[in-house]
Amino acid sequence: MRLLRPRPTPPSPAEPGDILAEAQDLHVRLGSRVVLHGVSVTARAGEVLALVGPNGAGKSTLLGALAADLPAAEGVVRIHGRPASDWSAPELALRRAVLPQSAALSFPFTVEEVVRMGRAPWAAVGAEDDDTAVAEAMARAEVTAFAARPFSALSGGERARVALARVLAQRAPLLLLDEPTAALDLKHQELVLRLCRERARAGDAVVVVLHDLGLAAAYAHRVAILRAGQVAADGPPEDVFSERLLSEVYDQPVEVLPHPRTGAVLVTPRRDP
Repeated sequence: MRLLRPRPTPPSPAEPGDILAEAQDLHVRLGSRVVLHGVSVTARAGEVLALVGPNGAGKSTLLGALAADLPAAEGVVRIHGRPASDWSAPELALRRAVLPQSAALSFPFTVEEVVRMGRAPWAAVGAEDDDTAVAEAMARAEVTAFAARPFSALSGGERARVALARVLAQRAPLLLLDEPTAALDLKHQELVLRLCRERARAGDAVVVVLHDLGLAAAYAHRVAILRAGQVAADGPPEDVFSERLLSEVYDQPVEVLPHPRTGAVLVTPRRDP
């Protein structure tokens, strides 16, 4: 007798401020090395949370744990209020979308085909708006013009935007983005962070790993500063971006200044003339 798996249930709409992902006293080991030491963070509906810190601080590891892609050695990760391990893979795919640092494909898929992969989790629930979701995602990521081109023929920055479009097409309420601006020019860096804000305004929770402290200050509602696998500070950029703390965390003298026109926080390395 053939046993049928229960159909996964899409998540209910979140209210602003609802916790869609959280880590509590999280410890993560990679091999024999403990990478995260007692980390606690929350990702709330309606907010962009930026994870910043120097290389090796544990940002990508924390993102992987929040995505339920890396197991906790100690502590717990919850997604939509339940321990991450309690969700099946199809249920997780309806609740969180993950953008890794790099995207590589072995087959000559077109751009549109890659973006359409983001709709795969919805096949099990009979969604009928795949074409609309794919078209909107490509338009927002500004990749519609080369929808028919092979993914393998794109530049690094174009591939990054196509990968982002795939995540947007998935329409999950929790977006986990690992260095989405690393390969992008100035215009498209701004585009990506505006999209993060747009998704937050629509009620999603967005967690994004950034190296550019200026982008984090401009677009994140909250920032978690990681240092050596621990959270050194967590709060609004204007509260946690201090010259003393950033200089210590990055082992580099840093200046924090108000923007001359808007008063927003600006962060720049201190350079002697």
